[in-house]
Amino acid sequence: MKKTYKWQMALLATVLANVCFAQNPIIQTKYTADPAPMVYHDTVFLYTTHDEDDAKGFKMLDWLLYTSTDMVNWTDRGVVASLKDFSWAKQDNGAWAIQTIERDGKFYMYCPMHGGGIGVLVADNPYGPFKDPLNKRLIDSDHIWNDIDPSPFIDDDGQAYLYWGNPDLYCVKLNKDMISYSGEIIKMESKPKNYQEGPWVWKRNGHYYLAYASTCCPEGIGYAMSNSPLGPWEYKGMIMDATPKSRGNHPGIIDYKGKSYAFGLNYDLLKRITQEHSERRSVSVGEMTYNADGTINTLPYWDPKGVAQISSLNPYQRVEAETISWSEGLKTNKDKATGMYVTNINNNDYLKVSGVDFGKGAKKFEASVANVKDGAKIEIRIDSLNGPIITTCQLKPVGNLGQWNISSSKLTKVKKVHDVYLIFKGGEANLFDFDWWKLDK
Repeated sequence: MKKTYKWQMALLATVLANVCFAQNPIIQTKYTADPAPMVYHDTVFLYTTHDEDDAKGFKMLDWLLYTSTDMVNWTDRGVVASLKDFSWAKQDNGAWAIQTIERDGKFYMYCPMHGGGIGVLVADNPYGPFKDPLNKRLIDSDHIWNDIDPSPFIDDDGQAYLYWGNPDLYCVKLNKDMISYSGEIIKMESKPKNYQEGPWVWKRNGHYYLAYASTCCPEGIGYAMSNSPLGPWEYKGMIMDATPKSRGNHPGIIDYKGKSYAFGLNYDLLKRITQEHSERRSVSVGEMTYNADGTINTLPYWDPKGVAQISSLNPYQRVEAETISWSEGLKTNKDKATGMYVTNINNNDYLKVSGVDFGKGAKKFEASVANVKDGAKIEIRIDSLNGPIITTCQLKPVGNLGQWNISSSKLTKVKKVHDVYLIFKGGEANLFDFDWWKLDK
């Protein structure tokens, strides 16, 4: 019996050692808020608002997109839409919380401009480009400052709805074209007692759910349930309790690959560099669980370890450098020829990619880089920042400015699944720009 117990404990330790975790907040290269995840095919498309690096108050000009297939490594897809996509928008600030939904192969993004109503953009794929089909507001009411945080929902019978509002909760029935509506705008008198803003509506096992930023301020994430998409809504509790660490909150809820997830926001990334408050927020995620009666168990504050990785990453195909589970010191940028790439690389900055499956082992590491300074190199370690070095790739300053070149180095043989740390070394600032990497068997 003792031998069996020891064997079981050893097996458990092995399993736990191989569970790869992300880290919260899940995006570190930019300040992100108001998460709006959408599952399409096998991918999570995470649309977010964007707080500018120099923001003191709310300085929000565009909307961003990140994707993942493992809930841990997130690929930066860059700006997906902006205030400039609305010819009728007068303001140069106020790109507030959006949400995107798919219907009949098209993708509809509902966009509020604070104090400017709610518009809609349409695209043929979730990456965009998104275009304004109306050239006017979709929602243009008498309470225009209340017209924020739109949340679309399509019921099982095909009827679509749009919810929004702070501090009141509104709803309207969308037509099948998703860019017009029928009937009157409904002010929902049955809103939960602590509803503040940021509605998110979904249906699961016959129950209708309304999650929202609750109370103010600080805001937690509350939720209510109903037997109808139009209520009445019965308050059921908190998905996450209010805490000064978050101040505001904005939920995004999905089911993905057999698990449920709640996204929200906090100021944890900002607090790493200053205790002075400004509106520079960051998105985090936690795994959410339900009880047998459909109620939701309250999550603790965002776990720094994030959520468990649900599939490994294949390094034998091109891995975009902006596919990251954690990073320090880095930024991302975009150009027309290359797309997104990692930049602002300085000595000892690094990025982590979780759960990389080496299989039976690789022989070579390759990286596409540009604008390389003398002495710049990539040191690759596994399992931790101080883990074994499996290669050091010396980058040669070749080619013209902006020209991408492939550098390579031999690898120490590594098998199975490991976290990979790409640590950047060199004596100067802005050592190089980094487009992609891969392993070669």
